[in-house]
Amino acid sequence: MALLQISEPGQSPDPHQRRVAVGIDLGTTNSLVAAVRHGVAECLPDAQGRVLLPSAVRYTGERHVIGHDALAVQADDPGNTLVSAKRFMGRTLADLPAHDKLPYHFVDRPGMVAIATREGEVSPVQFSAEILATLRQRAEDSFDADLFGAVITVPAYFDDAQRQATKDAAELAGLNVLRLINEPTAAAVAYGLDNGSEGLYAVYDLGGGTFDISILRLTKGVFEVVSTGGDAALGGDDIDHALADWVLQRAGRPADTPQARRAALVAARAAKERLTDAEVTEMLGVEVSRADLAAIARPFIDRTLGAVRKALRDADVARDEVQGVVMVGGSTRMPAVREAVSAFFGRTVLTNLNPDEVVALGAAIQANALAGNAKDGELLLLDVIPLSLGLETMGGLVERVVERNSTIPVAKAQDFTTFKDGQTAMALHVVQGERELVSECRSLARFELRGIPPMAAGAARIRVTFQVDADGLLSVSAREQASGVEASVVVKPSYGLADDQIERMLKDGFAHAEGDIAARALREARVEAERMALATRAALAADGDLLQAEPRAQLDALLIALDQVRQTDDTAAIEAATKALADGTEHFAALRMNRGIRQALSGKRLDEI
Repeated sequence: MALLQISEPGQSPDPHQRRVAVGIDLGTTNSLVAAVRHGVAECLPDAQGRVLLPSAVRYTGERHVIGHDALAVQADDPGNTLVSAKRFMGRTLADLPAHDKLPYHFVDRPGMVAIATREGEVSPVQFSAEILATLRQRAEDSFDADLFGAVITVPAYFDDAQRQATKDAAELAGLNVLRLINEPTAAAVAYGLDNGSEGLYAVYDLGGGTFDISILRLTKGVFEVVSTGGDAALGGDDIDHALADWVLQRAGRPADTPQARRAALVAARAAKERLTDAEVTEMLGVEVSRADLAAIARPFIDRTLGAVRKALRDADVARDEVQGVVMVGGSTRMPAVREAVSAFFGRTVLTNLNPDEVVALGAAIQANALAGNAKDGELLLLDVIPLSLGLETMGGLVERVVERNSTIPVAKAQDFTTFKDGQTAMALHVVQGERELVSECRSLARFELRGIPPMAAGAARIRVTFQVDADGLLSVSAREQASGVEASVVVKPSYGLADDQIERMLKDGFAHAEGDIAARALREARVEAERMALATRAALAADGDLLQAEPRAQLDALLIALDQVRQTDDTAAIEAATKALADGTEHFAALRMNRGIRQALSGKRLDEI
């Protein structure tokens, strides 16, 4: 008798085989790939036993040199050796005010810069694909098998377009993306499972190019992100630049060529790393102490603590409620960083896992679960979106549908209606941000709903649904409820919003809250005034003969008064003029209703009514 092989849903059909799935930390400075082997997550080394792959690619014109070999010659060929290119993801030239200090020839393309090399223009997406492909090959060599898929980590503050760009890079690299997860969440997975931790935790992630802070609640395998924050214009690279400038000034050696500048940065990074263990070191003939480095780094550390305070406020928790602080990213090896964060929270930070590796390890644990290899099935990861999502309404106002810090995946719907009589189409503009006005938010997508049955203004019911999936990617659909006509859009990468813009948008949202509320009230008053004027003029055109000369003149005067005040900035005056017109049309509305009833009953017998 033949036996059937039965497996749990989502798990490998053959218990003696396992799908090879990996976690990848695509970092600004270094990248890693990790996998669960023999029940333990571990980072996979290259042929020389190194687990870190420097995020560096040199374009030689014949072949691409990737990782350590590219890094070794970066000072000799800086214009064709790209490092820290993750910082350019989603940025135009205008978003890079210090680009003139970098040794690259930037090409300002719509939505995102490219870099001219001897092999032609290279985008940050192509650069990332080179790194990902190298890590994929390393994993396949380690297992001598093809990969089932990968979980790739992204900064918590990556917006929808940047997440999509990461997926595009993975596709170019030949990877099947099982999921994108936030880097702090991945770190919490690694700590939560390794240490059996529960309670409220902060994940402080200071990498080479970005800073993320997340407040998470860990409960029996559930990882809920309560709030997230950060500063993507901040990382170890900035400290390297500041240290290089400090030393060059004291040495009296200007870095006036790309080669000299890159050499100074390489020396600064090496000196910074030596000062993790040593009290004093030398750089370009200048003595640098750990105290000197701490003073240079202090403004950057203070910026991270400002973001931490905001994340705690968003989570509505006090710093003493945090049970542990997980340190992630190579820059957290600096004693000054660890001391400052420990002092802020009043407790020693957690450093028992390698800060370079912890994100990749957490991603590997999640990948193993998604591939069906884990006994306990999939972990429950509850991430959040960093900025609110909504639609533009009349008057250039934002109607928020999904609020920031909403747990993903999420689906929310809201009903909207038409503004004018007989309107058969509606243009929908999807925006992201915390401000009240569309002009102050970021445009994500536009699409149209056509085929709406002609009705009176306000009669149509258009239900707009926002869906954000587990990767943080957005789709929006609109459906007219009576006719069933619908349209939808999947937000594709425009690569237009950098991480620091998100932080700035949040800060602006709080700083301008009072002014935004006043501006919104003015816009709403103007929209209501326009609607009232349009409706009154349409009624007069249809049934103006019902009015005697004097009542008609009074209504015309009220319309003129409303038109005169409607474009001013006096909200109260606009509202008063609108109310006056509404009150003045009550008698006219009653006359129109009577006419409508008479017309409806005309020619009908009593038994028909």
